[in-house]
Amino acid sequence: MATVKIKLRPSAVPGHAGTIFYQVTHRRIVRQITTDYKVFPEEWDMGTSMILEDCKKGAGRLGVVRTIAQKIHCDMERLDGIIAKYENGYREYSADMIVAAFQCMAEERSFFHIMRKSIIRLRQLNRTGTAKNYNAALNSFMRFRRNEDIPIDVLNCSIVEDFQTYLRMKGLTPNSISFYMRILRAAYNNAAGNGLTQDRKPFRNVFTGMEKTLKRAISICNIRRMKNLDLSLKPNLEFARDLFMFLFYCRGMSFIDAAFLRKTDIQGDVLSYHRHKTGQLLHVGMLPEIEGILDRYADMESPYLLPIITVAGIDERKQYEAALRRVNNALKIISKMLNLNMPLTTYVARHAWASIAKLKNVPVNIISDALGHDSIATTQIYLAAIDTSTIDKVNEMIIGDL
Repeated sequence: MATVKIKLRPSAVPGHAGTIFYQVTHRRIVRQITTDYKVFPEEWDMGTSMILEDCKKGAGRLGVVRTIAQKIHCDMERLDGIIAKYENGYREYSADMIVAAFQCMAEERSFFHIMRKSIIRLRQLNRTGTAKNYNAALNSFMRFRRNEDIPIDVLNCSIVEDFQTYLRMKGLTPNSISFYMRILRAAYNNAAGNGLTQDRKPFRNVFTGMEKTLKRAISICNIRRMKNLDLSLKPNLEFARDLFMFLFYCRGMSFIDAAFLRKTDIQGDVLSYHRHKTGQLLHVGMLPEIEGILDRYADMESPYLLPIITVAGIDERKQYEAALRRVNNALKIISKMLNLNMPLTTYVARHAWASIAKLKNVPVNIISDALGHDSIATTQIYLAAIDTSTIDKVNEMIIGDL
């Protein structure tokens, strides 16, 4: 049966840390697995081939030494598992095979690698926005780790709590920190579900909820003022205002959904579309206000209803993102023109429709259905699907106040 010994290769420079490596022996063939774990001679017990965690070092170095000890423990568990698998398989194997299997497993179990695989998978599923969020969370975690990868087995409560502290010191809000934590937790849970690690629940002590924030909504009075602004001499502002109103008229439609609306989505007097975020199919009655905006910006050559994606089939995602920036910048100018105490964005239209509907005593489940929310995750209220005509009547009632 193969054996594994942990050894320290001292540095050739006196006073410098040495490198830990594993010596794998099977049938008198010896192979080595070099690690990037470095410890000083006084941190290593030559007799037991173990790290001395109680060495006389500062608190910072003590934390490093303990982390290395934990990594070594995880590595030994993997090597023992590999050898046991070969032994139980009643087949010939070699020291080289053990080394190759370990190195492959080490890459598969690195947290950076797991996150990158999640990002690739999301892109394959055309969930580009979610993939960008995962990438942002990974980049932040990599900066915190100073680009030092970590095996998923070693990810623990202390590391995650330190990451939370790091984000706080960077000035992120609790909800932004929670956003990153939920992404990392989702990747971790997925890896645990696939058997890559035992679930040690490393995120149990950090904030992963949502703090109540100021409502990103404006009153029906301010929306009326916005609608009646004369922006005919400022086409870019007029277009941004009209898009905002279109989103509002369409029951708080998301900008990305509006950007990809096609002419074929209108059948009779109903506009039907799938939400990019959830895939849910929604139907909106074609009110005169909606038709008016669509007619104003109609382009016979384009397959799209609105001039947000102007060149079909070429970098459409980039076109959408660029248009969103332009529209939100224009909306901020409009906000100042109206002397509002908050910046306008396309998302405000969604919050405004929901808030106004609530003020009119519309049941929350109807609002949830109208917005196409995931009923469990976003509204926590789920009843039977509401008939489209009921929602359209609510929409007509709200728009009738303009």
